Amino acid sequence: MAWGGGSTGSTTAVQKPWLKKPTPPSWVKSQQRWQPRWQPLSRLVREPRTPLPAPADFQLDREARYSGTVVAYWKWKGYGFVKPDQSGLVPGDWLFVHWSNIQSDDRYPCLMKGMPVEFGIMKWRDKKNMTTLRAKYVTAPGGGMIAILDQLDTQSKTFVGGQHLRYRGTIKFYSPKGRYGYVVLDDGYELSEPVPKELRVEESEVNAAGKRVTRWLENLRVEFGICKTKKGTYEV
Repeated sequence: MAWGGGSTGSTTAVQKPWLKKPTPPSWVKSQQRWQPRWQPLSRLVREPRTPLPAPADFQLDREARYSGTVVAYWKWKGYGFVKPDQSGLVPGDWLFVHWSNIQSDDRYPCLMKGMPVEFGIMKWRDKKNMTTLRAKYVTAPGGGMIAILDQLDTQSKTFVGGQHLRYRGTIKFYSPKGRYGYVVLDDGYELSEPVPKELRVEESEVNAAGKRVTRWLENLRVEFGICKTKKGTYEV
């Protein structure tokens, strides 16, 4: 809307202050600059990626057990975060968890986003000499061992002869640095599919009692299952 400006007939635009959009704080502008255009402001809070420093006055109860939910876990990186049910228990309301603190009989201990867990809390000093908090002795609710790989395998893999059928063979080699190796299948098996004599094995398929193999292996007798990948190849 314009208002009259005198006998000349010209008009002058008047800015109404109540229609002017408020200027957001500088920190909001900074965060918005790094967000996709479609992402609403309410989603500016990102998933946790690194552990937070432990407050100097944090009182640690080494024997206490807590419950919570896994909010993020990266299987191939070997870590994730748990949100305690008790709000304000730890800084940021999320706690770093490393695969080595997961109590599991799975060949490759891991967690799934959304699963409930039970845990203790410990202090950890990292390579930068910063003290952080970590979840320790992570179990299923009630203290049971965590076992989820069979469920994940059923959903994502096609097995030769069935999920629980075991074959025997010999490790040709396994490289902990390369995180892979090859297994030679024993003779005498009648297979319904063209499975090769030598089969690749990835680190995630090596069952070392919940640990990771750290030394070179060869000529070691093993047993294993065989699965067919989406590309049509066969692996241990």
